[in-house]
Amino acid sequence: MPGAPSTGVVSILLATHNGAKFLDEQLASIENQTYPAIDIWVSDDGSTDATLEVLDVWRSKWSKGRFTILPGPCKGYAENFRSLIVNPDIISNYYGFSDQDDIWEPDKIAKSVASIEKIPLSTPGLFCSRTLAITEDGETIAPSALFRRSPSFRNALAQSLAGGNTMLFNHAARVLLADASRRTGFVSHDWWIYLIVSGAGGKVRYSPEMLMRYRQHVRNQFGTNVGIMAAMQRLRLLFKGRLSEWTDLNLQGLERSRDLLTSESRGILDEFSKARGRGPLRRLYYFVRSGVYRQTALGQLGLYVAAILGKI
Repeated sequence: MPGAPSTGVVSILLATHNGAKFLDEQLASIENQTYPAIDIWVSDDGSTDATLEVLDVWRSKWSKGRFTILPGPCKGYAENFRSLIVNPDIISNYYGFSDQDDIWEPDKIAKSVASIEKIPLSTPGLFCSRTLAITEDGETIAPSALFRRSPSFRNALAQSLAGGNTMLFNHAARVLLADASRRTGFVSHDWWIYLIVSGAGGKVRYSPEMLMRYRQHVRNQFGTNVGIMAAMQRLRLLFKGRLSEWTDLNLQGLERSRDLLTSESRGILDEFSKARGRGPLRRLYYFVRSGVYRQTALGQLGLYVAAILGKI
């Protein structure tokens, strides 16, 4: 990746698709950040509503840095984010992902940078946090789950730790992520960066503080990981085999980036992969031996059930 990062600049990677309804509020919350130097990089995935018009207005008045609008690949949200991740023109000290309809607290970026800047520049670093779920009209629903176990590659193999819209990562993590992302697609950008940074020996910082409000739509009502209905949806996906499908894709991607992982992570990956090919009881035994874990006791129980049933 050519060039050197501009000192102190945060580049926000914003993926849009027909997001005109809430995009103004999202961008206003980024404009109102206490952090002063923010570049916006938008990849628009063929919007047919007023998204591009809204973006043009913001580009004309953006005063915190650059505001660049690019055409997306039109292959879904994961590929839209991947196009930004691998773009060699985007060079900063720090990078963050953004959805098109959330509301960021004014100190979200400043607090994220304050946490991650303590990590040595040569070490891939990733910051993430909890969110507060809100309705389409902005009414409070509930906080996302509070995770207490330490972030690690063993956890990343079993679950994504936080939403991409909470994440900020340093330039070393971006170089690593871009390298891995040129080799393969992924299920989700947030899960993929957690896998790659933790697997390569980087540092992952998780904050219990809610630094943004995540808008919960009818079409993504389970996306916040909040409440009984969300838990039921996760169980439904488990028994339909979706978790197993996602795990297959994650493992395929990790194998293509095997040289980027630490020797310890390669060993964990091998143990986890072997466990998936055994009979029910031996599968459970090897899953336990691999040390792969989810963040909550209920999630861990679900992982063991999934292991016995061959659904992971």
